[in-house]
Amino acid sequence: QVQLVESGGGLVQAGGSLRLSCTASGRTFSSYAMGWFRQAPGKEREFVAAIRWSGGSTYYADSVKGRFTISGDKAQSTVYLQMNSLKPEDTAVYYCAADLSRRFGSSRWYSFAGEYEYWGQGTQVTVSS
Repeated sequence: QVQLVESGGGLVQAGGSLRLSCTASGRTFSSYAMGWFRQAPGKEREFVAAIRWSGGSTYYADSVKGRFTISGDKAQSTVYLQMNSLKPEDTAVYYCAADLSRRFGSSRWYSFAGEYEYWGQGTQVTVSS
C-alpha cells in the first residue's frame, strides 16, 4: 500500500505564494512520474503540473505556466509545487498523485487523472482577492 501525504496549503492573498509538498510512503515505491491536480467547488478535477523522473521533464497546465514550478526528489519520493503570483481562481483542493508506469500513449499522458494510480487526500488552497 502506498500513501501520499500533502502539506503546505492555506490561505493567502492574491499575488502571494505557497509551496505544497507531497511525500509517498508505504511499500517499496518507485514511480514513473508524479503530478498535481486541483478541484474547485462545483468543478471537475483538473491537471496542474507533473514531473517525469526520467530526464526530469516537467509539464504544466496553461493556466499556471510561468507562475507554478514543480520539482522533486525521486529518491525521497517527494514532490513540490511552488506557487507564485497566486490568483483567486487558483482556489481549490490540490491533490498529489503518483504514476507507477505510463499507461496512455497520448503526448498529453501526464494530464489524464486515469494515468495515476495513487492519490493523496488533498490540501486546501484559498486565495483571497
